[in-house]
Amino acid sequence: MTVRGRELLIVVLAAAAIIGAGLHGDGRWLHWLAKPLTTLLIASIAWHPGSAGRRPATSADPSGPRYRRAVLAGMVLSCLGDIALMLPVDAFVPGLVAFLLAHVCYIIAFRAGFRAGRGLWMAVVLLGAFAFTNVTALWPHLPADMRVPVLAYVVVLALMAMLALARVWAKPSLPGVSRRSAGWAAGGALLFVASDSLLAWDRFAGGLPMASLLVLGTYYAAQYGIARSVAGRDRSASV
Repeated sequence: MTVRGRELLIVVLAAAAIIGAGLHGDGRWLHWLAKPLTTLLIASIAWHPGSAGRRPATSADPSGPRYRRAVLAGMVLSCLGDIALMLPVDAFVPGLVAFLLAHVCYIIAFRAGFRAGRGLWMAVVLLGAFAFTNVTALWPHLPADMRVPVLAYVVVLALMAMLALARVWAKPSLPGVSRRSAGWAAGGALLFVASDSLLAWDRFAGGLPMASLLVLGTYYAAQYGIARSVAGRDRSASV
């Protein structure tokens, strides 16, 4: 499949997942089928990074394969989370755990952000302020038994986004981290924060208008950005 063909198919499947989320009865099969398939198709971008227009890191670059494996592991766990969240039973907590572990994988991929110096502290202030404000506003709406799991998830999600953003803001640039890759990853990480925030407000605070479009649209864009960060790595890049 060509790069353009794959990206067109991603858009079609994502649209099917969003439309299917609003259907009931037998029509729900469209959502059940398209939702995980979209995530897996996006993951294929990271599985074959060279097919997105950039040359992948070679075996001479020992950290390149580790970055790709960490991203792929995160996407597989995300797919498991997708499945958990759309089951006909309430599997929100297993889904939350799957996505938390996915973010741990992304943290491993973005670990170079720990060396970003001032860039890291800028990211900590920005994401920390957003996470604190968001959780404080959402807190009264959370059931008592969900407060600790949600708080743990927010901390891991914020750390993931901090490291991704820090890699872009690092001055001088971190050795072996291409600006192209870091930019895709940071964009994806910030969209993940947006998607999960929208999901939390929709689930716990009485619902949002066009929730499926907002949550899934930002979610698939987030995963796409992170997948493209693998394809966007320079041949000599190391993290």
